[in-house]
Amino acid sequence: MTSRYSALSLLKEGVRGQTGWQPAWRSPDPQPAYDAILIGGGGHGLATAYYLARSHGMSRVAVLEKGWIGGGNTGRNTTVIRSNYFFPESVALYDLSLRLYEGLAKELNYNIMLSQRGMIVIAHSLAEMEIAARTANAMQINGTDAELFSPDDVRRVAPLLNFAPDARFPIYGGVWQGRAGTARHDAVAWAYARAASRLGVDIVQNCEIRDFLVENGRCRGVVTSRGTIRGDRIGMTVAGHSSVLAAQAGFRLPINSYALQACVTEPVKPVLDTVVLSLGTGTYASQSDKGELVIGGSIDRVPSYAQRGNTSVLEATLAGLLEMFPCFGQLKLMRQWAGIVDVVPDSSPIIGPSPLPGLYLNCGWGTGGFKAIPAGGTLLAHLMATGRHHDVSRPFDLARFSTGRLIDEAAGSGIAH
Repeated sequence: MTSRYSALSLLKEGVRGQTGWQPAWRSPDPQPAYDAILIGGGGHGLATAYYLARSHGMSRVAVLEKGWIGGGNTGRNTTVIRSNYFFPESVALYDLSLRLYEGLAKELNYNIMLSQRGMIVIAHSLAEMEIAARTANAMQINGTDAELFSPDDVRRVAPLLNFAPDARFPIYGGVWQGRAGTARHDAVAWAYARAASRLGVDIVQNCEIRDFLVENGRCRGVVTSRGTIRGDRIGMTVAGHSSVLAAQAGFRLPINSYALQACVTEPVKPVLDTVVLSLGTGTYASQSDKGELVIGGSIDRVPSYAQRGNTSVLEATLAGLLEMFPCFGQLKLMRQWAGIVDVVPDSSPIIGPSPLPGLYLNCGWGTGGFKAIPAGGTLLAHLMATGRHHDVSRPFDLARFSTGRLIDEAAGSGIAH
């Protein structure tokens, strides 16, 4: 085999330090000014930059990242993609994202490893089954796929679950979404970065925001560790650090930041080919393509910016896993991590203009940021390019906290009240 992608050539590139490969995206020095600036080089920032260039023809766009792209929540999640929410506004938002995910690999010419293996949310009592029935009905009415499962249906898709007669959390059924699944988090960030770079977007890493440039009451740029950079419009996509940046810009957001931690086990042969979430334990799990069990649970209720979590929450998560799957008790944990999630009172995102004219918000996703990357990018790009809300983003404007038109998706988001 003589191709430059042969095993021998791959070995040579590894030994020589990849001298023969071209970077997937450019890493230029920042220019003095841009038409649009995105603060935050995670999935939402990169996606917004891509859609500004592709859908709105903006050629002078920059993504400014304090560290490295995808180093925040985009690379620190459990990779689940779904749209099984209750309210019509939420379903419209998350199903837009799911539909975009379904065509993303083809559009960006990059394998994001989308696996629509389905997701089952398990009910453990008659009361939970009543809520499950309402949720399934609402999802169908709101235009996304949902089925109400019986215990036999659950056993068919996840036979290793604890169906013992004396189980602490007996299985009464659940809600199934067949289009839900997982995608490779790093691949999503890399795909958007490469596509945006090819459209002329500047991706500037190791560029910390230190202040906002405000002239005549309007945001006109940012002061960074690499100098002052002017921009006609600025988008903020920094997840758990949104309240910190907002304070620098002179306003306050209704956000608390918490650590959401997860872990993976050693790899094993395929035993779980769907995503399973237990309403009783709050634990959810799936199996990666490498064979690792990817496990998540509830947020740590102590506000924090530390990307590590703590032992007590991890213990509760694993206890829930063993209630669901007693046969996993002998597996070894390989690694654990945490992302910093930005939670607002109604557990729904904030998309819209900020109190500082010229600065636009994409934040408040809480535990749902990764699944919403394509939609978040699409909607923020529309807002920044046109100055107007997209119909899907309008209900999520910051103004809802003053009007009282909240969209309380705590249950759908997996965040306990």
